[in-house]
Amino acid sequence: MVERIRAAAALDYPFEPPPPDGSTVELAPGILWLRMPMPMALDHINVYLLREDDGWTLVDTGLNTVQARALWERVASERLDGLRPKRLICTHFHYDHAGLAAWLCERFGVPLYMTHGEYYMMRTLSVPMPDPLPDAQTLFYRRSGLPAERMERMLTALRRDPFLPPQPQSFVRMREGEELRIGARRWRVVIGEGHSPEHACLYCEADRILIAGDQLLPRITSNVLVTAIEPEANPLQLWLDSLDRLDRLAPDTLVLPSHQGVFRGLHERVQELGRHHEQQFEALRDLMARQGPCTAFEAMLELFPRLRHAMDDMLALGEAIAHLSWLRHAGIVRRVLDEDGSYRFGLAAGRETKESE
Repeated sequence: MVERIRAAAALDYPFEPPPPDGSTVELAPGILWLRMPMPMALDHINVYLLREDDGWTLVDTGLNTVQARALWERVASERLDGLRPKRLICTHFHYDHAGLAAWLCERFGVPLYMTHGEYYMMRTLSVPMPDPLPDAQTLFYRRSGLPAERMERMLTALRRDPFLPPQPQSFVRMREGEELRIGARRWRVVIGEGHSPEHACLYCEADRILIAGDQLLPRITSNVLVTAIEPEANPLQLWLDSLDRLDRLAPDTLVLPSHQGVFRGLHERVQELGRHHEQQFEALRDLMARQGPCTAFEAMLELFPRLRHAMDDMLALGEAIAHLSWLRHAGIVRRVLDEDGSYRFGLAAGRETKESE
C-alpha cells in the first residue's frame, strides 16, 4: 500500500520494535505495540493494544493468515494479563489492517469500530476481481494507456490474491471529532482522506500520542491512488489537506504508525512528505516539457522506474493518475482524449487543446 520512497528527515525512534512473534513493547502505561508478520516486501504491520479496566481494545488486525490468527491466540493467552479483548478498532479498510476483523470479532465476541466510509468500502471490495472485467474498469485502464499485456498480467495477479478475508456483518461508527474513552485516556478521532476514504487516526491530547495508521509513516509514503471506482477524483489534494490537519498537533507527539518504527518528529515528517509530492509534480512537468503530452502509463514509468511485480503496477498507475489529477485540477496541465482512446496530459500554458469532458 505504499510507495518505495525513503525518508531523509532525522526522526527520533525512542523504542526498539518488537519481533513479529507475539512479543510486545510497552510504549506508555496501558499501550502495547505488537507486530504481525506479512509474507510480502512490506513484511509487517504494527497493531496496538490499549488497556481498559476490564479488558483491551485492539487497533488493527494483520492479514487473514493462519500465522496471524495463531499469534493473536498467543497474545490473548499470554499478553493480556488474563483479561479479554473488549472491542476492535480498524483504522481503515485495507486488508492488512482489517483482514482479521470478522475472525477477531467472532472469536472474542467484540464489536468492530470503523468509520462509515471505510466499512462500506471494505464490503464493496470484498470479492475477487471479476472476469471478464466490467466495462467501466476496462475503459479506465484503456484511457490510462496501460498496454493490454501488462493489464492482463496485473488482473491475473489481482484475481489470485490469497488474502481476501470474510467480512464482518456489523460495525459501530466512528466520526470526526468524536472522543473514545479507553481506560484512563480519551482518544479523539481524527479523519484523514486520500490513502483511503475515511481513515481514522486516534489522538490522545493529554499524553500527546497519535495512533496514525497509514496516514503518517516514517520512512515510506502512503499510496494515494485514483481507481476506476472514482476515476475523476483528486485524492492527492485530500491527502495533502489531511497532512495539514495532522501538522496542527503537538510537535512532540509520539506517532504510532502502522509500519516501521514508532517515532517523534511529526512536523518534520509532514513537511518532508509535502516536499516529496512537490518533487513528483516537478518530475511530471519536466517529462511533459521534454516530450510533450504523456499518458498515465508513461507518467507511471517516469515516477516509478523500478517496479517489480504485477501488483506494483496497480498501485503505481493509480498514484501516477493521482499526481496528474492534482496537476489538472490546479490548472497546470490539460487532459485530452487521443484518437487511440487514451488520455494525454500536457502542460496547459500556450496550448489550444480542448479539455475533455
